Amino acid sequence: MIAFWSVAVLLLLLVILWQYLRLREHSRRLEYIHTKLTDIMDRDSHERLLLFNSDPHLQKLLTDLNRLLDVNHRGAVELAKLEKSMRSMLANISHDLKTPLTVVLGYIETVLQDQTMPMEEQEKILRMIHAKAEEVIRLMNSFFDLAKLESGDKDIPLSRVELGEVCRRNILSFYEILNAKGSEVDIELPDEALYIMGNEEALDRVLSNLLSNAIKYGDAGGVLGLRLYSDGDQVCIEVWDRGKGITEGDQDKVFERLYTLEDSRNRDYQGSGLGLTITKRLTEQMNGSITLRSKPHVKTAFTLSFRRQTF
Repeated sequence: MIAFWSVAVLLLLLVILWQYLRLREHSRRLEYIHTKLTDIMDRDSHERLLLFNSDPHLQKLLTDLNRLLDVNHRGAVELAKLEKSMRSMLANISHDLKTPLTVVLGYIETVLQDQTMPMEEQEKILRMIHAKAEEVIRLMNSFFDLAKLESGDKDIPLSRVELGEVCRRNILSFYEILNAKGSEVDIELPDEALYIMGNEEALDRVLSNLLSNAIKYGDAGGVLGLRLYSDGDQVCIEVWDRGKGITEGDQDKVFERLYTLEDSRNRDYQGSGLGLTITKRLTEQMNGSITLRSKPHVKTAFTLSFRRQTF
């Protein structure tokens, strides 16, 4: 009997010892996770938690913690990109506002200092001041429009729109400019009516931006193209030119806020860098998409795609 109780007590002690060692190992591993996680967060490191353990609960915990670290890392990357974008945006805003305002101040000082200036010359300068003031207003309106679009404050009601008529109206609005430049116009519009759920005012602005860009930057190619076509359940509008195009390295950036090509800061290619950003946001508000394909001096094409309405 004594031997039986001795064995029982020994087994109980062994169980207690095993439980103690197991709990101590758990504590050690948890302490490691805590220390490693603190170190990763303090150093903003891209490391992940690694621990070889057969405990399925601890493995699930590590998996979830690593997923949180991934989310935190992506958030940090996005924040860094946003901060860089904001700094670039502020620099460009300062440049785009400072330039016309400096010109305006220069004209005003000229008029104030030259009391003998003929009335005809004064009127000419006043017209220049007026044009520069309008340029500033257009730029500020673009900033406000983009801010409203990105904050969701600008409501764009959708209704059934026939794109053929929208395309005709917009290309006709540029007829005089194209005629004066002697540019060839290649228009492809189908005989059948193609409908989408869209907003005519937003579509006019989108097409106006794309056509004016094609005229401005593709002028050297001597041709502007506008094509409307259906592709399965999609309706597409393609605006293209054969100008200097957009290099592969710039194609992913043209829709960013205030991004402008290197030569868009000279007098021949002035622009706010907001036109294509607003174009993209408006297109997305109408549940559409916009893509770019460009081979310099061969073909640069912006393509709008919307879901076709057949009812």
